[in-house]
Amino acid sequence: MSKIAVIYWSGTGNTEAMARAVAEGAIAAGAAAELFNVSEMTPEAALGYDALALGCPAMGAETLEEAEFEPFFSALERRISGKKTALFGSYGWGDGQWMRDWYERAENAGAALCGPGGLMVNEVPDDAGLAACRNLGAALAG
Repeated sequence: MSKIAVIYWSGTGNTEAMARAVAEGAIAAGAAAELFNVSEMTPEAALGYDALALGCPAMGAETLEEAEFEPFFSALERRISGKKTALFGSYGWGDGQWMRDWYERAENAGAALCGPGGLMVNEVPDDAGLAACRNLGAALAG
């Protein structure tokens, strides 16, 4: 059974809802998944998991949240090579550039990325968005 950490930052609750659905999908697929707000996790502890699902919404000019999530990911990024990783997040504007940049960073760091391009949901995740999150969790568990 794979051990998965679902680590997220959420300002409005949208990315948190996505994170919960990712964890549900991983558990339904037979993994042991734990949900963490990024403030509850360290990069060192994250590396103790078999796989990581990382969630962060688009902020400002389509960037990762700068106070907590960006420093966490920057520290993790240097040691993520070979780690099975899924990226997800919500956005309210723009065209997803934050996710493309984040995915490229993780890819360049050698992460074993799950799913093409990262999973994005516009605003509040609807039933289809939550289903996509569950599918992402299941794929990460597989």
